[in-house]
Amino acid sequence: MPEPVFAVTRLRVAADDVAAFEAAAGELLTALRARPGFRTGELGRAADEPGLFALCTTWDGVGAYRRALSAAEVKIAGAPVWVHALDEPGVYLTD
Repeated sequence: MPEPVFAVTRLRVAADDVAAFEAAAGELLTALRARPGFRTGELGRAADEPGLFALCTTWDGVGAYRRALSAAEVKIAGAPVWVHALDEPGVYLTD
């Protein structure tokens, strides 16, 4: 059985773009939920920094996560979200 993973993507969003971003993130989560190996996912906003968000998902394994990201519907839904992503590592193994 693959080792479970969680993924955290932090995103910086300008105040004028927040409403559209939140709608797009909802569509992305819907697309991710439909992929095999998806466990949970949510979008959160930093309490002290309103332009900073985190998208957190958990998966059955790194393979499921990578396959989900390569699915056409996820790429399409994710494009308006990933443009806000910070360039940093985001996938973590769990025990």
